[in-house]
Amino acid sequence: MYDQEMDNRSFSRREFLTKAAMIGLAAAVPGSLLAGAGTANAEGSAASQATAGAAAAPADSLFQPGGTIVDVPGIKVGQLQDLKAMTGCTVVVLEEGSPCGVDVRGSAPGTRETDLLNPINMVEKVNAIVLTGGSAFGLDSASGVMRFLEEQGIGHPVGVGVVPIVPAAVIFDLSFGSAKVRPDQKMGYEAAKIASKNPVKQGNAGAGTGATVGKLAGGKRAMKGGLGSASVRLPNRLVVGAIVAVNAVGQVQDPVTGEILAGARDDQGQIRDALSWMIEQSAPPVPSGTNTTIAVVASNANLNKTQANKVAQMAHNGLAKSIFPVHTMSDGDTIFAVATGGVDASVNLVGTLSAEVLAAAVVNAIKAAEGAEGLPAYRDLVSR
Repeated sequence: MYDQEMDNRSFSRREFLTKAAMIGLAAAVPGSLLAGAGTANAEGSAASQATAGAAAAPADSLFQPGGTIVDVPGIKVGQLQDLKAMTGCTVVVLEEGSPCGVDVRGSAPGTRETDLLNPINMVEKVNAIVLTGGSAFGLDSASGVMRFLEEQGIGHPVGVGVVPIVPAAVIFDLSFGSAKVRPDQKMGYEAAKIASKNPVKQGNAGAGTGATVGKLAGGKRAMKGGLGSASVRLPNRLVVGAIVAVNAVGQVQDPVTGEILAGARDDQGQIRDALSWMIEQSAPPVPSGTNTTIAVVASNANLNKTQANKVAQMAHNGLAKSIFPVHTMSDGDTIFAVATGGVDASVNLVGTLSAEVLAAAVVNAIKAAEGAEGLPAYRDLVSR
């Protein structure tokens, strides 16, 4: 009877997560992890009761992302943007430094200081991460962040001072707004200077200011992308967050409902499925390397650099859930993963939650974006 009922029923992703939380959470997460700080020194029976209570908790309370990346302890964010030139940068400041990993999946990345994140290399912690517009020119903004951090005495000690470690990644936004105005050292310096624990501004902000999506049918049929963020908190104080600049060649869809939120538009201005465009065209009418989704996922888990690299790898599943197609020859998709420490958690758990939170941040970026330069945003289409 059970097998027949299961065979005759399909499950939504949300239902699956609900059942996973109810059935398997106790096995996936140690009791001490779910019990919280107040029960850290409790007897085994108390820990077991806490685990059972967490497993019985509503799944939405465990898996429904909200908030922004600054909810992760030790994370601050500063952003600046030029709304006339439609570009900007986002600086994620790690207050105490953090192990960091990176995973590059797109074929046209623009990055800085990613080689040192390889676990075989010496530097263990980074001090900030820059997500920026301006294509490769925008990498200059990371030098401004370095200058600010050096003034604060923050960086890798080298005997004669410190060298701030600031990896960076860029999106191509030169064809949107002004191609001659890009994030520079001054913008990076000022963005680092104003970094705070205030909730992250989303949409046409920071690195997402000039972002667009759905360019498979050309730039004129595209829609506005943007910057998004989200976070999720477990009962044990584990917090996982993400921040992302969504500038994909593909469409963005809600991974829970399947709704296409933004993509290439037809002659009537309605979104058309990306695969249809791809089948009809031998090549997308946009130059390679002019698209990219870049992100930082963060947690307060106790992870080393090797484990952070694995989390960055797993987090790409969040892009695969929310962007289609993704990791194309026209994209330079790059994800950094940092871990500020304080809570014991498995790499599997942190990586899985990072993917979920990143997918939510992608959706938030599109829903918060505002139409600009003649391109509509999600909110423009749903308000018709």
